[in-house]
Amino acid sequence: MNQFPSQTGAIDASFSSETTRKFLLNVYNWMAMGLAITGVIAYGVAGSEFSYKLATSPFLYFGLFIVQIAIVFGLSAAINRIPSGVAIGAFFLYSALTGLTFSILFMVFTGASIASTFLICAGMFAGVSVFGYVTKMDLSKFGTYLFMALIGIILASVVNIFLKSPMMNWIISIAGVLVFTGLTAYDTQKIKQMSQTTDFDSEQGKKAAVIGALALYLDFINLFMFLLNLLGSRRD
Repeated sequence: MNQFPSQTGAIDASFSSETTRKFLLNVYNWMAMGLAITGVIAYGVAGSEFSYKLATSPFLYFGLFIVQIAIVFGLSAAINRIPSGVAIGAFFLYSALTGLTFSILFMVFTGASIASTFLICAGMFAGVSVFGYVTKMDLSKFGTYLFMALIGIILASVVNIFLKSPMMNWIISIAGVLVFTGLTAYDTQKIKQMSQTTDFDSEQGKKAAVIGALALYLDFINLFMFLLNLLGSRRD
């Protein structure tokens, strides 16, 4: 979201303007549609021949993962140069690819535990996002620490691919929940700040809403994954 102008410092003004409400509603609508696409595709593909191939072929799985990473970085880098329609399409494509990779979760965890974890994640996300929206605390000062912690989690996860330590996996999952809880509040406040300086009806405003939706979507998805590692019931 750094491509777009935003206010710095705590926000203590009233956010009751029609423009701000429309901008934030658009952000959450895009995010909800992205999650819906991911969920429908994951459930629809689960148990299919493709999901089995995805689970048994590291080349296919990591190939999809690399494409997803490329879409996120490409969209963030090119957001100022592409039309809003292209940005929306890229976001939906990313959501669809995430649904494909998530289809294998149904082979690892029970459907009931996936559903219950999703509800817990949704409740946590909503609560933390509301906090980020209403708090007068300046959360920007935590951004650097959260980013450093995220890098640490990524490195630890890579190391644990080789160590296969259940204890380290548990610690990483706990840390991941904490970091993405913090990032949810941080990103919500940034989007709130961005809404004050962005014209919702402009082309720039539409693209800013997509970038905001992508940020919150990534927070939700990662929070869900770490919670599922902690709370999910694995199949025998």
